[in-house]
Amino acid sequence: MGVEMGELRGTHVPVLLERCLTLLAPALDRGDRTTVHVDATLGLGGHAEAVLRAHPRTVLVGLDRDQEALAHARARLEPFADRVHLVHAVYDELPQVLDRLGYERVDGVLFDLGVSSLQLDAPDRGFAYSRDAPLDMRMDQTRGRTAEEVVNTYEAPDLTRVLRVYGEEKFAARITASILRERARTPITSSARLAELVRDAIPAPARRTGGHPAKRTFQALRIEVNGELAALETALPAALDALAPGGRVVILSYHSLEDRITKRALAARARSTGPVDLPVELPGTGPTLRLLSRGAELPSDEEVAENPRAASVRLRAAARIEEGRGHERRWAHERQ
Repeated sequence: MGVEMGELRGTHVPVLLERCLTLLAPALDRGDRTTVHVDATLGLGGHAEAVLRAHPRTVLVGLDRDQEALAHARARLEPFADRVHLVHAVYDELPQVLDRLGYERVDGVLFDLGVSSLQLDAPDRGFAYSRDAPLDMRMDQTRGRTAEEVVNTYEAPDLTRVLRVYGEEKFAARITASILRERARTPITSSARLAELVRDAIPAPARRTGGHPAKRTFQALRIEVNGELAALETALPAALDALAPGGRVVILSYHSLEDRITKRALAARARSTGPVDLPVELPGTGPTLRLLSRGAELPSDEEVAENPRAASVRLRAAARIEEGRGHERRWAHERQ
């Protein structure tokens, strides 16, 4: 699908940029060789550009499912074109992408999850409840079902489950009932109409706190339409498998569901899998990751003031333990 390159929509400030660069630097600065960095969610290329600028011997593999974002990133990264591979793919396709490019191991991986600035700022994509647009919400507009299809065709139990699980919406059943009543009358095709239905379905006292009442419903539909959590469940272990010894991964999550998956994936590899009562690790049972952040790191007040989209971010990071260090004492990672 061709993408017209117009003016870049919205301003794009990469989230936690300096912190990401600091965490990735030890993995990407290898004096003896070229390093490979994967930006699994390229977006408009803000993080990627900073990495390429800071590390002249690093090759970038950038993935994005959004053709429009890829076109903008390609233009932005043109000065580094000789060491950039941009691929139209979802991050759970990472193993196939690396295989195709001939990279067995990578040194850095960044996931900046959730919806990109471009998608939020595009009035015609249907991601934002504050603007009227067709209910699309697909990050990749070349395939898959739209939010309009979900809202107008899902049975009540399925729609309620999506809103409750992916939106953590406690009024999911009321919102579903309201959607079903409306769609029996006429199909729901606009984001503004859906936002209005959601607002009216939520009791007035609950509407007064926690931001826009439609926020959780829109999040839930976006996750469902794009299969985001399923993709992350597959992508994170694949990225960790691809890390070279000393390689590092940084993950930026924007809601508790993403952060929970991330926390589980990292914790599983930062623990020993051997018997608890042995004084030494058995070969192959020691931790393979060292956690670089104590729990999830939150943005500073300054960061949020400069970039309101950083308000809900949670950062987690880990390093692949160097070979030969696998038999460390079992709780070594807890001292980091």
